Amino acid sequence: MSAEDVLKVNISEGVALVTLNRPEVMNAINRELRLKLIETARELDTNADVTAVVFTGTGDRAFCAGADLKERGKKSTEQLYDERRFLRGRSISAVAGMAKPTIAAINGYALGGGCELALACDIRIASDTAKFGQPELGLGIIPGAGATQRLPRIVGMGRAKHLILTGEIIDAKQALDIGLVSAVTPPGQLQVRARELAKKILRQGPLAAKLAKVALNASARVDLDSGLLIETLAQALCYSSEDKIEGTTAFLEKRKAKFTGK
Repeated sequence: MSAEDVLKVNISEGVALVTLNRPEVMNAINRELRLKLIETARELDTNADVTAVVFTGTGDRAFCAGADLKERGKKSTEQLYDERRFLRGRSISAVAGMAKPTIAAINGYALGGGCELALACDIRIASDTAKFGQPELGLGIIPGAGATQRLPRIVGMGRAKHLILTGEIIDAKQALDIGLVSAVTPPGQLQVRARELAKKILRQGPLAAKLAKVALNASARVDLDSGLLIETLAQALCYSSEDKIEGTTAFLEKRKAKFTGK
């Protein structure tokens, strides 16, 4: 399979559907897929035809089973270290750093780096057959693409330690109970539900969505006063935008707003 085939992108009505496409290895992440994730995240974030991005995996068996261990076994320790520094963390961070809202539609297993990819998205929904876990300690390593940092911020420190230190695999219901995902659907309805969420985002002001994401992400990194300052500055940008005028006018005129993202 060529590098172009490991990641499929389909853009329709403002929504980009990004599909990890290595079903023969449960959509495990190899070098080619990491490079394509970085490239695709950058391209979609600057594509004026895209307002929201959905990430999923080919088939019902797996969203992403993590790193391709067979590929890892062919490389020296030095090669693996360099690749981890320059590719693994950056591929997941490229998704986390996207200005546009992102949704993970998790079909099947999301393990290791696959779970970390889901954690990098703004919203996570799952099929009722999905499974989640960070099994790295069982391989003598630790999560290396953000789980030690993002998972506690999403589910709390106690639950994050439980999942990472035990390597326990949890099902979709458990993931919903702890706040790892916000919705669970039958497998056949997963992409429908993801598109419904994306379309709700499309109805909002795109500039406001980007700035809200900036403020929300900052809340996990800064103290309250600094976060409130960021929120105030983001709001000031909104108030000086064409979208704010259009949104307010449309509300008063009882019509649908026609936002431009400016």
